[in-house]
Amino acid sequence: MKILVTGGLGFIGSHTVVELQNEGFDVIIVDNLSNTSLDVLDGISNITGKIPAFEKLDLREKDKVQEFFKRHSDVAGVIHFAASKAVGESVENPLLYYENNINTLVYILQELQKKTDASLIFSSSCTVYGQAEIMPITEDASIQEAMSPYGNTKQIGEEIITDVAKVTNVNAILLRYFNPIGSHPSAEIGELPIGVPQNLVPFITQTGFGLRKELSVYGDDYPTVDGTAVRDYIHVVDLAKAHVVALQRLLNKKNVAKVETFNLGTGTGSTVLEVIKAFEKVSGQKLPYKIVGRREGDITSAYANTDKANNILGWKAQSSLEESMASAWKWEQKVRS
Repeated sequence: MKILVTGGLGFIGSHTVVELQNEGFDVIIVDNLSNTSLDVLDGISNITGKIPAFEKLDLREKDKVQEFFKRHSDVAGVIHFAASKAVGESVENPLLYYENNINTLVYILQELQKKTDASLIFSSSCTVYGQAEIMPITEDASIQEAMSPYGNTKQIGEEIITDVAKVTNVNAILLRYFNPIGSHPSAEIGELPIGVPQNLVPFITQTGFGLRKELSVYGDDYPTVDGTAVRDYIHVVDLAKAHVVALQRLLNKKNVAKVETFNLGTGTGSTVLEVIKAFEKVSGQKLPYKIVGRREGDITSAYANTDKANNILGWKAQSSLEESMASAWKWEQKVRS
């Protein structure tokens, strides 16, 4: 069964390709290589023993998307990761985010609606909740006004999919991620941001390795246990496995609605300082950091209520924060060696 994974050489995409191949799916990856490299293909094949099909393609080119689906009319499902994802960058360059995150989704849906049966897994985000009023966050929490253009593209993307599913044969599952971290235990693939990392954990591991002078902690005056912001950090392999479970749910016609939504997190919130301490414990070294002012677009706290994913999908995150940090550190050391 052929599955298209857009952005399949990215951080979450590559780990999901591994899990799909481990389950026997025939994977074809589309990626424009804007935030990754072809080396990831080698990592995937080293883990699974099989090189997935790959096409370099920019999904913003509508005619190329149409042509791809003509050539691959046997695609049974799509997992759509391809998107820009840095909150700060989206504030500075909103049009890039609207083009890359919205147009590409529209072009894919235009092709999927031509099929008699289409299954779509959408890479969404807990950013759609904004600063939720109640913790932990359930899927029924109200969608707050987006705090950034990035968050807005995820809200709009969910709305587009819902509207399309009402009038077509598209069935979809929206997966709202919390904060993916870590790497595959083999250290064959992991998070390798181009340029200065926008996410906490790769900045921590790069600082730990000496590539960065020190980590900036954005704000210590939040109403939390230690004043730093709280997030739900989930191991990327746990996250990847959830995509396979969700896809199988659609392919096996187990979904109870045309569009279903699930939070993917651990259910536990950790502060920035707690993440730093976890790194220090697994690495055996002190991390240099300084407290600076809050960052625009950041919220105080976000962690998941995972009951729905646990009970309905039958999926649950397995790895602890320390295990996730240890795998991220192992990956960093391998990449720099």
